[in-house]
Amino acid sequence: QVEYLRQYCAARGYSVVDVLSDVASGLRTDRRGLMKLFDHVTKGEADAVVVTYRDRLTRFGFEYLERLFSSFGARIEVVFGGEPKDSREELVDDMMELIASFAGRLYGTRSHRRKELVEGFKELVEEVERGGEGD
Repeated sequence: QVEYLRQYCAARGYSVVDVLSDVASGLRTDRRGLMKLFDHVTKGEADAVVVTYRDRLTRFGFEYLERLFSSFGARIEVVFGGEPKDSREELVDDMMELIASFAGRLYGTRSHRRKELVEGFKELVEEVERGGEGD
């Protein structure tokens, strides 16, 4: 993704100030890269923040970041908008992300127990979707 974004920026004549990436979940607000991004934007060092997908920047509150960044003269440019989802799909995705995040905090991000919990939740959602068609 990083190399693609470099090419994307070069094709548009953007000067790349920094390349930031975090391994942590988009739910976490204390990510080192995110904090550095805030510094760049609030110091007026960036007029565009380019991301592949919205959820790479944050899982929730994207519109708040857009508003904040624009107040410092920066915009967020999303390269791939992704497939449009209905409200039910978005809710399920958000719930999956929350379960994965909390399970990671409880058991560690690479633990077997975390994986079991996330898989169990996925199975529950699939079961509800199969049986809950008239609800």
